[in-house]
Amino acid sequence: MPRSDYYEVLNVDRTVTEVELKKAYRRLAMKYHPDRNPDDPQALERFKEIKEAYEVLSDPQKRAAYDQFGHAGVNAGAAGGGQGFGGAGFGDIFGDIFGDIFGAGRGGRERAYRGSDLQYNLDLTLEEAVFGTKVKIRVPTIVACETCHGSGARPGTKAQTCTTCGGVGQVRIQQGFFSVQQTCPTCHGSGEMIADPCPACQGEGRVQETKTLEVNVPAGVDSGDRIRLSGEGEAGVHGGPPGDLYVQVRVKPHKIFTREGENLYCEVPVSFATATLGGEIDVPTLDGRAKLKIPAETQSNRAFRLRGKGIKPVRGGKQGDLICKVTVETPVNLTREQKEMLLAFDASLKEGGGRHNPQTHGWLDGVKGFFDDLKSWLH
Repeated sequence: MPRSDYYEVLNVDRTVTEVELKKAYRRLAMKYHPDRNPDDPQALERFKEIKEAYEVLSDPQKRAAYDQFGHAGVNAGAAGGGQGFGGAGFGDIFGDIFGDIFGAGRGGRERAYRGSDLQYNLDLTLEEAVFGTKVKIRVPTIVACETCHGSGARPGTKAQTCTTCGGVGQVRIQQGFFSVQQTCPTCHGSGEMIADPCPACQGEGRVQETKTLEVNVPAGVDSGDRIRLSGEGEAGVHGGPPGDLYVQVRVKPHKIFTREGENLYCEVPVSFATATLGGEIDVPTLDGRAKLKIPAETQSNRAFRLRGKGIKPVRGGKQGDLICKVTVETPVNLTREQKEMLLAFDASLKEGGGRHNPQTHGWLDGVKGFFDDLKSWLH
């Protein structure tokens, strides 16, 4: 049978680069691996063909000979047909594939890992969030062992080269036709063994600890903001750098104010007389009292804006405002005399028709019109 073109086998152009060639091979080798295709009798032959094509095209001299003379220019045995699956060429290439998948390079030790980041939820009052503050927090974390300085070995001793992998951190396992490279089960990829573990950390190199930290809370923070404390997370593994600590801000509800961005809101009750005749009242702000002028005939839910009495944003910008919403308070617990005076006052208002109560008068007119229309529709 005529043999397939190696470039067509790997589905690449004849100008393919070394990097592109390796990517194509890895993709096809994983796709047609016999272990992943147990029900496909053609998978093994296809896999052999892919391997043979790659071993030729990945070698610059063999590729040059193949490009000039085709299959006749390549020794079949050297191309993989006579070498078999136990050959070093296949083992190295296939080891690279699994090395990339599981994060361990060929012949390399397990790399150092950065420590995990931590989060601490910090509850603040509105005043603390607005003006900024300094708080001390206690954080449970994992730190490098002070006894062994993170080595995991008892002081005065040191780790020894792993006897299973010879310090490489990887072992190659032969399974039938296939040779697979994996992390050493004895040293777990570190390449070292600890014969005499540190008594403080039991050979881990890290211990649990609760540490006290001071957090500088900048003025203007709000719920959802995070403050990063660099290097205050968990200690790294195998000498890796520590993680960070993120302080998550949560502002507690306030008795008077509510916050929306840079603005503050509050409800201000005013008496019936003040709302009717107008006047001046004191309202609270975050930096003291302020005078609020209430014009005559003010209705409930009317909002008044005090500019610059809000919050200055933590990232800079214009300071927000304080918005005061007026609520006209209905008198309660009236005496008999007060009730009589109020009834007389109400009667005098009704004598003026809609002049004194335009909203009530307009609403009553609308209700009357509704019933007139309804009556006409029913008849």
